[in-house]
Amino acid sequence: MPAFMDALAAAVRAKRSPLMVGLDPRLGNLPDGLRPADGASLAEIAEAFRAHSCGVIDAVADLTPIVKPQAAFFEQLGPAGMTALAAVIDHAHAAGLLVCVDGKRNDIGSTAEAYADGWLGAVSPWRGDALTVSPYLGDDSLEPFTKVAAARNAGVFILVKTSNPGGGTFQDKLVDGEPLYRRVGAHVEATSAASAGECGYGVAGAVVGATYPEQLAELRAAMPHTWFLVPGFGAQGGAATDVAGGFAADGLGAVVNSSRGVIFAYEKRPHADGWQAAVRVAAEEAVQQLREIMPGG
Repeated sequence: MPAFMDALAAAVRAKRSPLMVGLDPRLGNLPDGLRPADGASLAEIAEAFRAHSCGVIDAVADLTPIVKPQAAFFEQLGPAGMTALAAVIDHAHAAGLLVCVDGKRNDIGSTAEAYADGWLGAVSPWRGDALTVSPYLGDDSLEPFTKVAAARNAGVFILVKTSNPGGGTFQDKLVDGEPLYRRVGAHVEATSAASAGECGYGVAGAVVGATYPEQLAELRAAMPHTWFLVPGFGAQGGAATDVAGGFAADGLGAVVNSSRGVIFAYEKRPHADGWQAAVRVAAEEAVQQLREIMPGG
């Protein structure tokens, strides 16, 4: 089995698509026919979330190399929700897609080891190909994740410069004259440079938001061995031109996440052939927009 970043690079090339589809099911946004009636049990809602997420996967599987289920939307439903999440991960793998679980996990010592052991790799209970991780607890809290990921041909995406408006409260603070996000980015890049695979990218990726295009380009130049996960495209306000700086000269180095703009596309633009057709059209449009700004197309 190739290392995760090598597998991701190959899938991006094969599909000519850097689009990552985020699976963020929300009860109020489910389409008619899937939305449970008022007063539905958690188990019924969990089944609706599973059906919607799997339906999205079926609609976009040939358009995206990777999907990103957001664990929080499943966790809020308790055990039934987590069973649904497992089914969604299995369905994505069966469709030939890579899966990045968006859990933003971290802790210290044996707790970080337990998170890594539980979420990362085909031999783990959750079978995540990658996991989002917070760096706030320091470098020793990241090492268990990168070690397990390297051993299991998985990957981690570490929060560096996030897309939310409040991210700068901490990330932009100066540390010895340098923004904190640059310090975190330097650590991630060193880890990736030391573990770079055939594609030139290492085990540790970085989450860098589309809503800060100047910083995105700045970090791309400073982190040549680090694959970026770029949120903020679409519903969060980031345009295709805003993400252009996240790609390397060969068109690799980044996947661009779109969640609401794709998976709930039927709310703004219903399609005569049903909600999945609307999802597919939105994904096709996103891919085309990204191809137009990617180096090499």
